Amino acid sequence: MIDFINGETILVDKPLGWTSFDVVNKIRWNLKQKFKVKNIKVGHAGTLDPLASGLLVICIGKHTKLIESMIGQDKSYSGTFLLGKSTPSYDLETEFDTVFDISKIDLTQVNSIVASFLGEQDQVPPIFSAKQVDGKRAYDYAREGKTLVLPPNRVNIKEFSVDTTNFPEINFKIVCSKGTYIRSLASDFGKRLNSGATLIALRRTASGSFLIENAKTVEEWISIIKE
Repeated sequence: MIDFINGETILVDKPLGWTSFDVVNKIRWNLKQKFKVKNIKVGHAGTLDPLASGLLVICIGKHTKLIESMIGQDKSYSGTFLLGKSTPSYDLETEFDTVFDISKIDLTQVNSIVASFLGEQDQVPPIFSAKQVDGKRAYDYAREGKTLVLPPNRVNIKEFSVDTTNFPEINFKIVCSKGTYIRSLASDFGKRLNSGATLIALRRTASGSFLIENAKTVEEWISIIKE
């Protein structure tokens, strides 16, 4: 039996276009309707951008106390970089603003470049991020056209592999520590090939020991709640 009222952790396959808060809000509303309560605690253990899909760990009731420990766990992703084009946000939130000549890119360099990302390193977050700067989100400054240099995060890339079969699209899989921005990794990957790159697809496949294979859609969870 799923004990939503006293405490539960559920795995949701977040759809594209939804914010993490959209998922939390939808689950919370349906729980309140089902159990006729004014409020119930619901939170998530690690934000996923609207342009990313995949595993979102949702904690309900007393399990919200576990969120902080879960956020610190490693995350796994799969996705796609597009070489030769870049955007200010490093993904498709903004329009392409620079195009690079990719005719001279040597794909034999890719494996050594992938290896150069492994291990601990400092990574600068994208300016189009939710990082707080003087009480304001970094993306708010970016959308106002203001220049902002964010301090780097210390991150750890534990596994990283790519497939260049569909060049200039680069499919990848990665296991990394919390606080790693895959958008920034895409941008840095392009720069190390003396080009540019944009993150065009991203899916979270694991968070700690939680796997996407065990997740259900929002609609499936709503059906379970209504039972």
